[in-house]
Amino acid sequence: MTLPSQSLQVALRHYHDLWQGEAEQAAEFIAFAHSHPDVFHRHHRTGHFTGSAWLVSADGERVLLMHHRKLGRWLQPGGHADGEADLAGVALREAQEETGVAGLQVLGGIFDIDRHRIPARGDEPEHWHYDVRYVVCAGDDERFHINHEAHALAWRPVAEVANDPALDASLRRMADKWLRRRAG
Repeated sequence: MTLPSQSLQVALRHYHDLWQGEAEQAAEFIAFAHSHPDVFHRHHRTGHFTGSAWLVSADGERVLLMHHRKLGRWLQPGGHADGEADLAGVALREAQEETGVAGLQVLGGIFDIDRHRIPARGDEPEHWHYDVRYVVCAGDDERFHINHEAHALAWRPVAEVANDPALDASLRRMADKWLRRRAG
């Protein structure tokens, strides 16, 4: 059984205080973290934590997106915690596995959170992903490799992502946050 780590609790509370417009959602994440010992395991059928990467280029102007094979849409790299309470480590691991970009590093604490429903597939029932997202920065070598989880990968200008209504709303929200962060 995995209990929420003290560092995740502190990070979620900091996020709660920092992003006042998202305080209600942050409170939901905090409550979920305490709801059951197995919230970091995918066998927890009602939902579980995932970690994702807002993977930016070294100059911060572009973001690497993947066209997700199972979901059929452009998303950020990320995946299941699989029992790991260090969600920044999960985000970094998933970014490395799904993109092959060398020299990645996590910058700062929680960048974004998003709770989204995953549709039923096969013997897996519909459930919630409590996705905790971190900024992950590429080094000088931005070459990527497409793995079995993606149809494609593409570096996209962050401003373009922010203004593309065809993309997921949470991607546009992260792009807006990133642009505000860089302007401020």
